[in-house]
Parts: sequence; structure tokens; C-alpha cells
Amino acid sequence: MTLSYVDVALKLAIGLISLVFVINLSGKTNLAPTSASDQIQNYVLGGIIGGIIYSPSISVLQYCIILLIWTVLVLSLKWLKTNNPFIKRLIDGQPVILINRGKVDVEACRSVGLTASDVALKLRGQGIFQLQQVKRAVLEQNGQLIVVQRGEENPKYPVITDGAIQEDVLDLIDKTEDWLLTELKHEGYEDISQIFIAEYDKGKLNVVLY
Repeated sequence: MTLSYVDVALKLAIGLISLVFVINLSGKTNLAPTSASDQIQNYVLGGIIGGIIYSPSISVLQYCIILLIWTVLVLSLKWLKTNNPFIKRLIDGQPVILINRGKVDVEACRSVGLTASDVALKLRGQGIFQLQQVKRAVLEQNGQLIVVQRGEENPKYPVITDGAIQEDVLDLIDKTEDWLLTELKHEGYEDISQIFIAEYDKGKLNVVLY
């Protein structure tokens, strides 16, 4: 079959429209991956558009159906991750604590494929040249290293996210789960599952409900 530039242009236009549609519907502002699933979605989309638009044997209708299936799968996965913490952890993984209270977790570094030189490079990128300066360093799912230095009053992590208590953050600020529950109850918050996010800032809890 002869390649039709009209078909190629039409398929490309449909691909662009579907891409804009998914970005707006999912609440993202761009294609920059923030998790493993985002990266995979980008790869799959690139394969669909790049592999099909130049294939005369696949009609425009078939192409639209394939894009529709991809869109449904992407939005379904997003819904599952938003409403099921277990699914989110299973798909995107969890942040990895590389340094805790100034002590490097060598096994954790190895588990994410980081050498000592890699860790030192990431720390230097944030202006940190000695491990003693670090109270806590966490590698996020997108590869970004978040560092809390000694002497900082507040953590850079919320104590509650999506209705779940972050016990490692409480440990970082030398607080307990009982303390958190007491503080929340004192402020009138009985059900933790109704809390979208809660931050500890200068001795106070800032709570946002669903």
C-alpha cells in the first residue's frame, strides 16, 4: 500500500488532540514523568503514535480505537492510584531513605543503584559537602533527592498524606503517633481517613481535609 501523507497528517493530528485531552483530564500540565507509571505511559504513547501513523495497513478508525483504549487505561490507572494507596505503592514504589540521622543506609543505596559517588554528587548538587550536615536524605520516585539538614526546624514532608500517618516523618521530628492523634483530636479532627494532607510547621499542624 502507498503511504498517504493525508492519512499521516490526520493520524498525527488525532494523536496530538488525544494527548492534550488526556493531559487536561488527568490534571497534569505536561508530559514530564513524576513516577514510573508516567514514564511507561509516555513510552507506550510514543510507540502507538510513532508506529501507527506510518502504517497504511492501520486505518484511521482503528488508530482512534487504539488511542481510546490507551486513554481509558491511563485514566483508570490514575483513578486506582488516587483511590487505593496499596495500588499506588505497588505501581510507583515508595521513597527510599538513603540517610537517616546522619547515617548512610548502604543497602538502601545499593537497592536503587546508587554508588557512594552518586550519593555524594547528589548532595553536592544541593550545596552539601559533608554527611554530618545531613539529618535525612530521601530519594523520591522521580529520582530527586530531598535533604533535611541538621538544625532545620521543620521537616520537608507532611505527617499525614491521603489519610495515612507517615511514621518515619514523625520519627524525624521526634514525635509519636499518639502525640499526633492527640493533637488532631484537640483541633477537632477525629477521622484521619478524611485528612488529605497535614503538615507540621513551627509547632503547629496545618490540616487540609478532602
